[in-house]
Amino acid sequence: MTLPSRLTRPLLLAMGTAVLLGGCTPTIRLQVDPIQIYAKLDADVRVRLDQELRDLLTENPNLF
Repeated sequence: MTLPSRLTRPLLLAMGTAVLLGGCTPTIRLQVDPIQIYAKLDADVRVRLDQELRDLLTENPNLF
């Protein structure tokens, strides 16, 4: 099964163009450095828990 000669050249040209354009895909490389966060949350958590406990004891004095 052969193609007519008038279709051969455009078909080969289209296939060649597709192959050449297929290799032109952009590449993006992104390097992200890790972020270091130093925080001391211990005091803030204790204050919040202490305040919640005080509120709870105020609302329910017979709890303990």
